[in-house]
Amino acid sequence: MITLQRPGALQALPPLSLYVHLPWCLKKCPYCDFNSHDLAPKTPAASPPRGGASGLGRPGAGHLDPHRETAYLDALRADLESALPQIWGRRVHTIFIGGGTPSLFSPDSIDRLLADIRARLPLEPQCEITMEANPGTFEKDRFKAFRQAGVNRLSIGVQSFDDAKLKALGRVHDRAQAIAAIEEAQQHFETFNLDLMYALPGQSPADLDADISQALAFEPPHLSLYHLTLEPNTVFATQPPKGLPDDDTAFDMLDHLIERSTGAGLQRYEVSAYARPGHQCQHNLNYWQFGDYLGIGAGAHSKISFPDRIVRQVRWREPASYMDKARQGLACSNETEVDLSSRAVEFMMNALRLKDGFELLRFGERTGLTLASIQQPLAQAEAQGLLQRDLARAWPTAKGFDFLSDLQALFLKD
Repeated sequence: MITLQRPGALQALPPLSLYVHLPWCLKKCPYCDFNSHDLAPKTPAASPPRGGASGLGRPGAGHLDPHRETAYLDALRADLESALPQIWGRRVHTIFIGGGTPSLFSPDSIDRLLADIRARLPLEPQCEITMEANPGTFEKDRFKAFRQAGVNRLSIGVQSFDDAKLKALGRVHDRAQAIAAIEEAQQHFETFNLDLMYALPGQSPADLDADISQALAFEPPHLSLYHLTLEPNTVFATQPPKGLPDDDTAFDMLDHLIERSTGAGLQRYEVSAYARPGHQCQHNLNYWQFGDYLGIGAGAHSKISFPDRIVRQVRWREPASYMDKARQGLACSNETEVDLSSRAVEFMMNALRLKDGFELLRFGERTGLTLASIQQPLAQAEAQGLLQRDLARAWPTAKGFDFLSDLQALFLKD
């Protein structure tokens, strides 16, 4: 008897990651379009003490109220438990704790969070567990405590080492705090990431070089370089800062950053990401390779594959509403199925961000489609010098990387 396979059915499920969203910040940055919310403490937030030791979970200036932490952790646990039937039996390859500013949470709370996860999900033995950290919430020994709680990778949002530029970006830390945070991370983490932004208000080539020189002086295992963009629904979108470099200058800045980073031994493996061998961000790689991820927390997004379908989910966005709904087992605000016509586009929009591109066989494994479905745009991209391929892989050329939007647009449906 011949069994007919449903069109788009998956033969194997992709790796699964877990994203945990902790939504509060000391102050929302004017360029940020993430689901982050001002902490709004009962007393005015002061700069966290630099140099004073902090024990596990000791609340300090600019930290969350313990009662709010506990209530939110309870909601995360309820959210995860409600989601378990969708991912039952699958191992988690990576965990990413993002925000917001997760380092506002006490190390005790992060310890509890990871214990709650481990009690409910099987983790790969070498599971990468990343947490975003802000130098403005840094205290001596705090990063050490996060490491003891189980976090094995930090991503530090430095953005700049120039106090004037940090002020223009609305950051809550200064150069000295950034340097102290990185030095502390070096002592306790085998791998960590630094975030830098370029094309900042009033930034000159000399300013840019000073920033990248300072970053590279720490010999970071991983470096993320982001162009400051004016995103909709942000303060900068309605009140653009003065002195932004023009597009040509921004391109020159990126060229300089690439030259300095690669010259220091960092390999560019994604449009915005540079790493030393063995230090690529496995969590982000899973996104770009069209892997699966369960997102828990306020406003978190999920992509979950089943043998017969792929679904996307979004959690309730506002923290109070999310906590209330999660306690009722209703954390997911909406769910949509990724239809066949969208799968190829979604796969290519992610995979083309990678310098090494993608395995041709992986396209079929992750989408349930045949290569014939993208043969025309592949050929067009190749003819335009934006893409190369062989029998096993397809990848962006140097030109394709420089004009990534043009390359990705070839795969968009009319």
